[in-house]
Amino acid sequence: GEEVSAFEAEFAAFCGTRHCIGVGNGTDALELALKALDLKPGERVATVANAGMYGTAAILAVGARPLFIDIDPATMNMSAASLAEQIDETTKAVIVTHLYGQLADMEGLQTIARQHGLSLIEDCAQAHGAARDGQRAGGFGDIGCYSFYPTKNLGALGDGGALVTNDEDLNERLMAMRQYGWRERFVSTPPLGRNSRLDEMQAALLRVKLPFVSGWNAKRREVIKRYSEALADRELTWPAMRGENHVAHLCVVRSKKRDALQEHLRAMNIGAGVHYPLPDYHQPSVMAAIGESDPLPETEASTARILSLPCFPGMTEAELEAVIGAIKSADI
Repeated sequence: GEEVSAFEAEFAAFCGTRHCIGVGNGTDALELALKALDLKPGERVATVANAGMYGTAAILAVGARPLFIDIDPATMNMSAASLAEQIDETTKAVIVTHLYGQLADMEGLQTIARQHGLSLIEDCAQAHGAARDGQRAGGFGDIGCYSFYPTKNLGALGDGGALVTNDEDLNERLMAMRQYGWRERFVSTPPLGRNSRLDEMQAALLRVKLPFVSGWNAKRREVIKRYSEALADRELTWPAMRGENHVAHLCVVRSKKRDALQEHLRAMNIGAGVHYPLPDYHQPSVMAAIGESDPLPETEASTARILSLPCFPGMTEAELEAVIGAIKSADI
């Protein structure tokens, strides 16, 4: 059918990139992006440790080694200063996650990547439509990777993903690699190809939903605005909202009494999660693969305090007031 190719053209236009390559899911997108860069075994890829293992898992899956970079405490995204301090001659690429829907400091990170000849991959799984000065997530680096898991700002009925790029060679390579390395049918040319295709039905649904994303993002931002204004007297640190810079995939606050607040909300039948409680370098699978890593101070401080409050475009006034009232009654 034509739904996948039509969605690829529409999503590339949405992201402001020349190309879009639909794949099976966001993790496949990250792995294919790394494979397309021809990383050698043992070479390192810089990433953060507070983004739920997605980038780290992809790095380990392709035989590379993660280099964990500390975060900017204001945004909880990768710190450009920390990246500059920690990279060395074995570092070949950077995965920058736009965590919770907020664009990272792409200008600063781009500068460092160029100075050191590093490939730059954007993990945009939580940042559909996030933009700065008219440029959207996915268009800053060499490759942008998206997930269309149902909970994302643009979600399918099941799994789905995509890569976006402005690079002609990377586009051709990725188009082949998502289907066994075929540049022509049954002839495999680029190595490390796999079966990772976006389904026609998922693409058809995504095409219907795509025109609504910007409006849904605005509603998500309005939810966080309502919370922060109504709860300004509470000892909570709110996301830094700067227009389209943040698409409010999650409303993540920080509290010195995080665990008590979470239990209080649960007792009032309000769900609140922790995205994500354990830095990647503390994960048993990572420690088994690469051994122990030095803890990162800002990452440790953040993961001890973060809490995700209910936030979605369809929240009703009654639901908003219920959450606000519950937090006002908490001893925080």
